Amino acid sequence: MTTASQDLSLKLFVVLTRAHRSMEEHARRDIERTGLGQTEFSILDILYHKGQLTIGQIGARALLTSGSMTYVVDKLEERGLVVRKPCPEDHRARYIDLTPEGRRLMGRIFPGHAAVLDRAAAALTSDEKRQAIELLKKLGLAAAREL
Repeated sequence: MTTASQDLSLKLFVVLTRAHRSMEEHARRDIERTGLGQTEFSILDILYHKGQLTIGQIGARALLTSGSMTYVVDKLEERGLVVRKPCPEDHRARYIDLTPEGRRLMGRIFPGHAAVLDRAAAALTSDEKRQAIELLKKLGLAAAREL
C-alpha cells in the first residue's frame, strides 16, 4: 500500500517523463533537419552560448563521458566547426571553441530551434514557464542530493 505522498510522487514522475519525452521529440526532429546529431548539436549549442570550454566542462554541461566527448569533438573538428586551443592555466587541457564556420552555422540554425521549443512549450504562459523552471530546479537539486 502506498501513501498519498508516494502516489503523488509516482504521478509526478510519470507526468515529468511524458513531458520530457514530448519536448525532447520536438528538439530531436528539429536537430535532425540540421544534419547534426543530438550530441553534436548539444556541444555546438554549449559553445555558442558559453564560449570556449574544456572537454570536461562541456561534458559536465552536456551530461556526456569524456570518451564520447572526444569522439564527437574530433568529428566536429574534422567538419571545421570547432577548434582545439591550448589552455594557458593547465598545459594538459585544451579549450574547445567554435570556428567562424561553426558560429555561422549556429547563428543560422539556433533561432529556428529556439522557435520550435517555444512552440512546443506554448501551453504555458511566461510566468508559468518561470515557475516550472524554479520548481524543477528545486526538485532536481534535492533529488541529486539524495543520490
